[in-house]
Amino acid sequence: MTHPIVDPEADRHVVLCDPPEIAGGLSRLDARVRQDLAWLDLPAENWVPGRVSDGQQVRDVVVIGGGMAGLAVSGTLMRYGVRNHVVYDREGVGAEGPWLGYARMRTLRSPKSLPGPCLGVPSLTFRAWYEARFGDEAWAALVRIPRATWMEYLVWLRRVLDLPVRNDSELTAVAARDDGLLALTMRHAGHEERVLCRHLVLATGRDGLGGAYVPPAIAALPRGLYAHSSDRIDFAALRGRRVAVVGGGASAMDNAATALEAGAARVDLLIRRKDLPRVNKFTGIGSPGVVQGFVGLPDGWKWRFLDYTLGAQTPPPRPSTLRVSRHDNAYFHLGCALQSVAEQDGALRIATSRGVLDTDFLIAATGFVTDMTRRPEFAAFADKVRRWGDRFRPDAADMPSGRINAELAGAPDLGPGFAFQEREEGCAPYLRQIHCFCFPATLSHGKVSGDIPAISDGADRLARHLAQSLFVADRAIHYRNLQDFATPELLGDEWRDTPLPQPA
Repeated sequence: MTHPIVDPEADRHVVLCDPPEIAGGLSRLDARVRQDLAWLDLPAENWVPGRVSDGQQVRDVVVIGGGMAGLAVSGTLMRYGVRNHVVYDREGVGAEGPWLGYARMRTLRSPKSLPGPCLGVPSLTFRAWYEARFGDEAWAALVRIPRATWMEYLVWLRRVLDLPVRNDSELTAVAARDDGLLALTMRHAGHEERVLCRHLVLATGRDGLGGAYVPPAIAALPRGLYAHSSDRIDFAALRGRRVAVVGGGASAMDNAATALEAGAARVDLLIRRKDLPRVNKFTGIGSPGVVQGFVGLPDGWKWRFLDYTLGAQTPPPRPSTLRVSRHDNAYFHLGCALQSVAEQDGALRIATSRGVLDTDFLIAATGFVTDMTRRPEFAAFADKVRRWGDRFRPDAADMPSGRINAELAGAPDLGPGFAFQEREEGCAPYLRQIHCFCFPATLSHGKVSGDIPAISDGADRLARHLAQSLFVADRAIHYRNLQDFATPELLGDEWRDTPLPQPA
């Protein structure tokens, strides 16, 4: 497998290839994983009392999304003995998450040394897997993790942990039942089936509670003339054509570079800001303190941290930007806000704050929006979920940007265990059984539900809450089991009763 990447420190294109696989390396690592888990007495035995309703097994937890976050949650549930769970993903095996879909960077942006979704077990880290497959020298030479290689690692992680993932399965509806269970409608292989569960985890990624944001001026165009950066784009069809990319973030650079490498005649980047941001602010304070402490901040401070970060914006990675600028037919237009777009003889005329641009195809690298009403599978409860804007009003000190940030105001206001809360008390008590383990959880819990650095910490926080909730709900059963337990430690023949000696 060949993984071309951009030299991170120079404006030149290099091609790196995976080294030859170490013979038997992965087999030895698999054995090491089994040994490590055995030493830790994992996975724990299932302790949650089973339930049957309407003649079918009730799942204790259903996880929607079999990408990195979903795998981390599943592995941690196994660690805590919540084994009656299942993970569903709408894609096929090996296509879960964005890595082989709309992610178009050549390499990951996270440092290669981060433990990621290893669940605290060293032999489950990417480094352990990479060294087992390619050797120590290959690890030392690796600068950044190729995107496809990361996906291969996740497939291995699922296999070696024997996680219960079911592919080609899409959630289409959620309904609350009078008996306290959730009824899910799943579409699998063209057929619908009903799944009953006690808790539902939405590990659905960056757009997990909404979808792609496309500015109205672009959305009004014929669909064949534009795409969002998260769409499946036929870049080969852009060969010899003019392409405009709206945006200046990482996805804008990745899509522009992909179009250029596919042979686009020219690519124009329309960037509203007068300059690209230079500093990734949140990276500068990354620490276990932030991971564990953010969730405990007062609401105003949570808002202040994220309002400042969003205002500063995250710069596109240097390698991604160089991947674009190395092409002579790439053009950066800063301070160039899109004003209107119109079709003209099968092409596009774009009016901007800097003038008019004619192009053939437009890619909107304009991010995502949290709006649960856009997702038909959430129709039963989307309007009942409490958002931050429903109950919190930041004061001036909490708003470095000087205005109320609509993205933050629309974020779900989550309780312990990433659980949704009711917009109005009593309107949907079952929301505490639905857990948001995807990007929109950031304002409530910090960056622990989507990014590589803290995904294991977030999964552990969620799984602990789920285990606690299941135990508390079944407390009468566990108490009865306590009373009924009668396996003796002593048989009565271990001693002989003797009288006290009489005084002289």
